[in-house]
Amino acid sequence: MIPIRYSKRTLTDQDQIDAFLAVAKVGNLGLTDGTEPYIIPLNFCWWNGHIYFHGADSGRKVDLINANNRVCFSVCEEYGTIADPIPAHTDTAYMSVFLSGTIERVQDPEEMRDAMQAMLDKYVPGYYPEPLSLQHVVKYRSSMNSVTAVFRIRPDSITAKGNPLPEDKHFYPGRTIGQDSKKQD
Repeated sequence: MIPIRYSKRTLTDQDQIDAFLAVAKVGNLGLTDGTEPYIIPLNFCWWNGHIYFHGADSGRKVDLINANNRVCFSVCEEYGTIADPIPAHTDTAYMSVFLSGTIERVQDPEEMRDAMQAMLDKYVPGYYPEPLSLQHVVKYRSSMNSVTAVFRIRPDSITAKGNPLPEDKHFYPGRTIGQDSKKQD
């Protein structure tokens, strides 16, 4: 694992990382064919210590996964801009997680269903009155008649960074340096 250069922003609390991954909406999957990087934004869930996502069972993403199962995955959420009278201290509040590991297609129908249910619970909690059925997952075909593939990333390293948002420095439209200079007087 390559250490985080700006180490004062390193986050190591696994509960905080797990909670962040449980609610963050979009992750970026990094793949390579050995010469060309390929990054795909996608919905995902963090379930049982793994990243899960679904998609078509064919295409460039699947071709790259089949050629090289080493991947990275990045998630970042921005929480606002930090205003400061000193321009170089203006900053962004955020949290990010980066992991690398191996990816594989989930073959077990029950694990597929449970991972898909975890995604539904994350993105549309309480919307469906019944849990996802195994038959639905196994028989579903997209409008392009594609089988749904579910993938699991097994991380072998996870790093996280963050910069909290101090409420007294949160930038909002209309805020000016004049207001902050008066606070310092």
